[in-house]
Amino acid sequence: MSASLREAVGSNPVWYHTIDLAADVTTPGHFDLRPIVDKLPWPAVRGKRCLDVGTYDGFLAFELERRGASEVVALDIPDHEDWDWPAEIRALGPEYLASVAGPEKGAGFRIAREALRSSVEKVDMTVYDLSRERLGTFDVVVCGSLLLHLRDPLRALEAIRSVCSGEFMSAEEIDLRLSVRHPRRAVARLDGTGERMQWWVPNVAAHKRMVFAAGFEILRSIRPYSEAFGVAHPAHRRQMRTMHLRLARTLLTADMGVPHAALLARPRV
Repeated sequence: MSASLREAVGSNPVWYHTIDLAADVTTPGHFDLRPIVDKLPWPAVRGKRCLDVGTYDGFLAFELERRGASEVVALDIPDHEDWDWPAEIRALGPEYLASVAGPEKGAGFRIAREALRSSVEKVDMTVYDLSRERLGTFDVVVCGSLLLHLRDPLRALEAIRSVCSGEFMSAEEIDLRLSVRHPRRAVARLDGTGERMQWWVPNVAAHKRMVFAAGFEILRSIRPYSEAFGVAHPAHRRQMRTMHLRLARTLLTADMGVPHAALLARPRV
């Protein structure tokens, strides 16, 4: 079993998530959520219908199932063409990504689902197309590290709001410098270029403001934290570039990695 599973894991060129599939088999992810998963502001999910938006390899979807959700739907785009590509690389981006990550979008999820004997249902759909008519409503919705890759994150959050009948957990990358300089003012950094497909990176205040502006009430939030680099990430062993940034990350997140903020919200009546 382990040998065949390792072969299946090795057949997927790029793993985004680090996932324990067996006692001796772990996916070589670019990011490792295992150290911080219990620190996130989870709502009660046992017995509830749950949605994971932007699931990629499925870490959060499988975690919802592990925590006792009665039904879990995992949403992600079906093809590399469906990313919000910046204009400068829109023509060549999908072909490039297919050459790096493999032609099958979602291969990692499929392998992990089979290995875990999971009942999570995968739905191929962009977040912008979320609607009650297509998927119904969900007691709990989670979304992790997706908004920065979207050209219109507010439109996406409003679509999430339209199917959320209970609670919404949002965990997103933040800009630490902007968070330090503007602890109460909602500001964000705009990129919109390059193959990393990063658009808006908010500070902590802007992350909260975006969720509020989309029609949610913020219930609680946690202090900024770092999403650790996985063993396959190019920066896994790389030193931080400046003392200033290294100090800021240590003071604010108590760890190295990609700075994130997480909150729990519910739709405003």
